[in-house]
Amino acid sequence: MNGKMPEQARIIVVEDTLSLARVYQDYLRADGHKVEHVVTGRDAIQRLRNDPPDVLVLDLILPDMDGRDVLRAAHQAAPECKVVVITAHGSVNVAVEAMRDGAWDFLLKPFTADKLRITVSDALEGRSAISHAVQKSDGVDTVDEMYFDIIGASDTMHDIYRIIENAAPSRATVFITGESGTGKELAAEAIHRRSERVNEPFIPLNCGAIPKDLMESEIFGHVKGAFTGAVIDREGAAHRADGGTLFLDEICEMDLDLQTKLLRFIQTGTFQKVGGSSIESVDVRFVCATNRDPLEEVRAGRFREDLYYRLHVIPLHMPPLRDRDDDILQIANFYLQRFTREEGRDFQRFSPDVAALFARYAWPGNIRQLQNIIRNIVVLNNGTEVTMSMVPRPVNSGTDDERFGSESIEAPPPHPVVSNGLEDAGRFWEGDPDALAFLAGARNLRDGVEPKHMDMAPAMIGANGRFGMAPMPTGLPIDSSYAGIKPLWLVEKQAIEEAIARCGGSIPRAADALGVSPSTIYRKKQAWEENGAK
Repeated sequence: MNGKMPEQARIIVVEDTLSLARVYQDYLRADGHKVEHVVTGRDAIQRLRNDPPDVLVLDLILPDMDGRDVLRAAHQAAPECKVVVITAHGSVNVAVEAMRDGAWDFLLKPFTADKLRITVSDALEGRSAISHAVQKSDGVDTVDEMYFDIIGASDTMHDIYRIIENAAPSRATVFITGESGTGKELAAEAIHRRSERVNEPFIPLNCGAIPKDLMESEIFGHVKGAFTGAVIDREGAAHRADGGTLFLDEICEMDLDLQTKLLRFIQTGTFQKVGGSSIESVDVRFVCATNRDPLEEVRAGRFREDLYYRLHVIPLHMPPLRDRDDDILQIANFYLQRFTREEGRDFQRFSPDVAALFARYAWPGNIRQLQNIIRNIVVLNNGTEVTMSMVPRPVNSGTDDERFGSESIEAPPPHPVVSNGLEDAGRFWEGDPDALAFLAGARNLRDGVEPKHMDMAPAMIGANGRFGMAPMPTGLPIDSSYAGIKPLWLVEKQAIEEAIARCGGSIPRAADALGVSPSTIYRKKQAWEENGAK
C-alpha cells in the first residue's frame, strides 16, 4: 500500500453474518485499525449519528432494512465518513446504484484480505482504488489522468473506473452501453487488462460489421467444406479467446437465430464449428457493447430476453462527450499533442475562443468526432496556437449544427434536483425551463434568500409546487389576469443569470448548482446573444 495511513482509524463493519464479520475484523485489525461491529442497519445509523467512524464497511443485505438506506443516512449524518459497500455477485447492479448514491467503493464477494485492506486504505487516504492504475502528469496543457487508454478525470469517469476496477477480477459479464464514439471498446480492453486474464487473448468482434451469413463462422469457426469457399478448417473467435476475453461489440445487431446459439455457448461454455460434429469447450469471459437501448430492442422483439438477462450482469454506461465538460479540453489537448508529434507540426495550445467553442459544442460524434477534427486541424494548418480560422465545419458553423447535435441524440438521464430530505425529491430533464426555474427558486428558498428576478405571479405555481402553465395560443385576446406571466424562455434566462451571479460569475459553479452541464449554459447564452435577448 502506498501513502501514509492514519495511525489508528475507526472502522465500523455492518454485517449480520457473525463469521464473516469476524473475518473482516481480523483482516482490518492486522493494519492496526480499531474495528467495531454492528449487526443491524438501525444500530449502524445510531453510531453514525453519535460517533461517526472514518470508514463504514457496509453489507447491502441486512436483516432490518435495505443497506442503501444506511448509505443515505451516512451521507446525511456523517458526510466525511467513507462508505465501502459489500455485495454478492448476483446483486452487483445494486452495488453500482450504491456508487451513484455516494458509496466510496464496493467489493464483490468473495474477496481477498488484501483487496479489503487496500480498498479501506484507499478510502482512508481519500483516493479511490483506481489511483493504482491511473497515470498522472503535472505538465501544462497535458493530460492530467489516463486510465489505461481512457482519458478523463471528471467525477463521471472516476465512477466508471471504480466499476471497472471492481468488475475486472470477476467472471461476470459486463454489458457496456453508450453512443457511438464514446469509448466502449477502450472500456472493454481496460476490463481485460485489469483482470487475471491480462496475459491471455482479448478478441474483439464487431457483430454489425460482418454479414449475417458469415457471423456464425466468425464466432465458432468452420470445418473444410462446410459451405462454398470453406476450403480449409478455420478457428473462430470463441476458440481464439480461450482463457481470455471475448468482446462482442454491437451485440444488438446479431441475428435472432444466432442469438440462440450464443446463449447456449454462454451457458455451457461449449460450441460446435459450422459443419462440424465435435463439441469444443473453452474458458471465456464475455464483455459486450451496444449503441442501442437493449431493453427497447428486447421489447421490439429484436433481441432475446433470456440472452439480455444472461449478458446484463454488470451494466456500464459510457457517457457522451457533451456530458463530460471537464474532460473535453483534456482529451483535445491529448490528441493535439499526439498529432502534432506525428505530423511534425508546432502546435502547443488552443486559443481561448477555440477552447470555449470546444467546451460548448454538442459533439454528436463524441470522442471520435473530436479526434478527427483535431487531426484535420493539425494536417491542414501549422502554428503554435490553434485559432478559430483553423476549425473546420461543422464545429465552427454556428447554431444549426449544434442544434442537430443535440436533437439527434437521445436525451441524457434526468439530473437530481434539490432534495429537502423527503423520499420524493423530484427530478427534471436537462434544459426544461419549468424545472430550471423551479430549481432556482427551490435553492433560494432553501438558503432563505429572496430571489431577485423571480417575481412571477402566484398563478404560475401549481398545486404540486411546479411552474406549469400552457403557452397562450397566438391570435387570441389576452385575459388581464395573465398580465404578470413571463415567457418560459425569459424565466429560464433569469434563473440561469441569477445562478451565475450568485456563483460569482462562474458558469461551471452555476451549472453544478442548477444540476446541468456547463455546455448547456454556454449554448443558451450564445443563443440569447444571437437572438438579441437582453
